[in-house]
Amino acid sequence: MSDKNPYIDELSGTETTGHEWDGIEELNTPMPRWWLWVFYTSIVVALLYAIAMPSIPLLNSHFKGVLGHSDRAAVNQEMEEMQARRAVFATKLLDTDLETIQADPELFRFAMAAGKSAFGDNCATCHGSGAQGFKGYPNLNDDIWLWGGSFEDILHTLKVGIRATHEDTRIGLMQAYGRDGLLTADQISDLAHYVQNLSGNGIDAEAALRAAPLFQETCSTCHGTTGMGDRAQGAPNLTDAEWLYGGSYADITQTLYGGRQGVMPNWNERLPSETISALAVYVHSLGGGEDTPPINTENLP
Repeated sequence: MSDKNPYIDELSGTETTGHEWDGIEELNTPMPRWWLWVFYTSIVVALLYAIAMPSIPLLNSHFKGVLGHSDRAAVNQEMEEMQARRAVFATKLLDTDLETIQADPELFRFAMAAGKSAFGDNCATCHGSGAQGFKGYPNLNDDIWLWGGSFEDILHTLKVGIRATHEDTRIGLMQAYGRDGLLTADQISDLAHYVQNLSGNGIDAEAALRAAPLFQETCSTCHGTTGMGDRAQGAPNLTDAEWLYGGSYADITQTLYGGRQGVMPNWNERLPSETISALAVYVHSLGGGEDTPPINTENLP
């Protein structure tokens, strides 16, 4: 008896398996040899990989492989190497002025990257992801600075905070003239019109005129006789169009009545010194930093 399959497809001349479904016969076409060799090779490679590398789960651990490779160890090593590289730049940031940092392109890039990262983690909640600020939280992109916009001023503010726990913290205090009964409602209303008039938005000239002596008596100590402010005290300039808490009559009235006591943490207890320096570089570079702060001689003796 012959072992040769007697079933031959008439059209292709290929043997069939002898199976037939609804008049359709299955051709007995073997897989290409190259495909079979690739398949068998992949099996061998997979077995060798399973032996060489961590692969098979065990009851309380896993088979670690004859090569002893560990992705966790590799990542830890890369992290240590990265931290070592960063430490070189971080050390350079300590007690370094802005000019020196900017003169070193690699150090400046490191400071900007580290400062931006630290800003997103620690400062964006109040100042916004783009440092645009919100009502009650300063915009760091402009050139309006309550405590000064030089690199040194920004660095100092970051370290000691405002109304924070640092012994040298900056103290900015706007009294609650209405709540504490220091001024009457009519006096507060007139003062609000006077302050609006300082920035060119006044709508009641008579009220502003009545409040002029009161402003000199009550407000000029901090804001100056012309309302130009005093950075040494964190007293804002009242003659421009920038308002931290709003410049409408209602906003100013609320400020005069209830006062304002802004707070910013002193980051020296939360962040390393090199990170604070990087933050100062980043904030200074946002567009509002001052290389030569303006000098206000109004309150000088």
